[in-house]
Amino acid sequence: MKATDITRLTSVSRPTLSPDGGTAVIATSHPDLDADAYVGQLWSADVKGSTAPRRITRGFRDSAPQFSPDGSAIAFLRSELGRPAQLHIMPTTGGEPVAVTDRLLGVTEFAWSPDGTWLAFVSRDPEKGRYGTVKGLDAAAEPPRRITSYRYKANGLGWIRDRRRQVFIVPAPDLSAAPVVQPTASAEGPADPRPVVEEPRRLTHDDAEHGGIVFTPDGRFVAVVSDGHLGADEDLRSVITLIPVNEGDAPVEAAGPEHDLSISDGPGSVAVAADGALYFVAQDVGETGRDFVGRNSGLYVVDAPGSAPRRLTDAETVDLAGSSVALTSRGALVQNVERGRVTLLSVSRDGETSVLVPGLEVTGVASAGEQVAFSFQSETTAGDLAVLDAPRGDGAGEAHAVRVLTDFSASVRATGIRTPIEFETVGRDGYPVHGWIVVPDGEGPHPVLLNIHGGPFAQYSVHLFDESQVYADAGYAVVYCNPRGSAGYGQEHGRAIKGRMGSVDLDDVLDFLDAAVSEHPQLDGTRAGILGGSYGGYLTAWAIAHDHRFAAAIVERGYLDPVYFFGTSDIGSFFVDEYNGVDPEHLASQSPQAHVQDVRTPTLVMHSENDLRCPLGQAERYYASLKRAGVETELVVFPGEDHELSRSGRPRHRVQRFEVILDWWARKLPSVLNPASS
Repeated sequence: MKATDITRLTSVSRPTLSPDGGTAVIATSHPDLDADAYVGQLWSADVKGSTAPRRITRGFRDSAPQFSPDGSAIAFLRSELGRPAQLHIMPTTGGEPVAVTDRLLGVTEFAWSPDGTWLAFVSRDPEKGRYGTVKGLDAAAEPPRRITSYRYKANGLGWIRDRRRQVFIVPAPDLSAAPVVQPTASAEGPADPRPVVEEPRRLTHDDAEHGGIVFTPDGRFVAVVSDGHLGADEDLRSVITLIPVNEGDAPVEAAGPEHDLSISDGPGSVAVAADGALYFVAQDVGETGRDFVGRNSGLYVVDAPGSAPRRLTDAETVDLAGSSVALTSRGALVQNVERGRVTLLSVSRDGETSVLVPGLEVTGVASAGEQVAFSFQSETTAGDLAVLDAPRGDGAGEAHAVRVLTDFSASVRATGIRTPIEFETVGRDGYPVHGWIVVPDGEGPHPVLLNIHGGPFAQYSVHLFDESQVYADAGYAVVYCNPRGSAGYGQEHGRAIKGRMGSVDLDDVLDFLDAAVSEHPQLDGTRAGILGGSYGGYLTAWAIAHDHRFAAAIVERGYLDPVYFFGTSDIGSFFVDEYNGVDPEHLASQSPQAHVQDVRTPTLVMHSENDLRCPLGQAERYYASLKRAGVETELVVFPGEDHELSRSGRPRHRVQRFEVILDWWARKLPSVLNPASS
């Protein structure tokens, strides 16, 4: 796989199922180098597989489909080039989509009312005088911002307190109605334009971020996750409130801040059962409301408004970070982060858990009656759609049969995908370290790249990974693992580096590298490079200050200076305190910036101009310190990009990023397929 082959990587959204369970609809998305953007449409698949999947929309980027409760329509988000996403609706039989919203800053999520007559949606509501609300007033001419809180910006967005996410409601349009025709001018003068969409009604008004919306079964309330409680700036707690649809009714608190929960506000993370029980995914943040380090997210249920949430999944072994919730007659379907995979679990009301889909990386799930559909990734696909069939035999203790309905990654497999070798070793202190090795074609021995993931409470997984494939195509063996501090191996594993970053996590990645080289003769351990982004950038910078074996290093979007992270990062008010502590000497003992004088390895520092998670100053100070110390170094800054460059940055920048990386390795660690230029 070449860098330009990222255009073949098609991702698939969480599916939606028709009420009869016969049709699944998904949205696809892939990078387009000509448009320098991500494009994609909606696809429909017959669950029985009797007909081939077909594209049913032709927008620039269509996403987040949801069937109406009666199955007659599909609502979705449509983005045009350079414009924010707006809510649209179309008949399931086909036809021109009808716009539902025309919001200045777009729509991020939505939900159908149970009777299909209303649509609730989330949209940022800008203050008057900002973000284009006054024609001709650009951002540089806006009035100053008065800031009194810790958290006032977000990576990938910028300022947030003057454009909060609020919840609105609007009638679902009549798809049989005639389109709006605009009048023309007459002798009496110009005609007033007719509104194309209904004016929505705002349901929330507090100074908070809102999301995770879903209607209650009677349609009277919208359940909303928010961070608007007293003390929200000091803690990570959030609440669920039932917001009344009818004016005059009072809101009902369903899960308050006293429960020490950080509730996921992502689309699909909250679901309401027919009897009103409220299911949601949340992370326990302890008595302080800030202790998030290595904490597994779990499934909770509030049996009735006012009752305490009950955790249904095991806190130590089940991690539902990023999971959606789909309800069935047997309970809830959720996604569990586990040993480099994301398994599909069924969880009953009393907490009984069973695995429905092991071995894959499940990215979203939907249910209708007894039918279950899910999107997934694996070693051979960046995204596809599958359904669960009933177990063979009597079904007792058997996993369901997975039937795949799509094949969106055939073209990328044709480029020559190398299957990762799953590998586990025992480290110097007897602790197991699990990961993968990707070996390029040819006998070798090949130069080796040690790749380190971000997070740190994240995981490398089994999905088709563009990083390892591009490097392997250039002649490098790629070694990557999930050291202590990673997700997917239990809370003790994830919390092992709290207060001691750069200790056992460094041991684990180096021990994994040594074992991989020892057991695989195709790998040349005498020619090794190291690279990583975010926390991976941290551990790369930490490694080269303590181990001088590497021919070169790449530190990307790194967390490099904990002292200056506080007050500059969008998560700086709590991340450093919880991971590293507050004592200055203890901070210095975990800081790459404080140990930069010990680095001798040639180091490429890469960063994004608009990174608010690890601000650009982290890279600039580290680079300048390397340069002053006489270390061979370069700084590469990508304009207009944020912390997510490698995953969702502009497609051309993603290709250029790979070109910069391979050029650095060609100069410092050449391979047969990536030689140094003469």
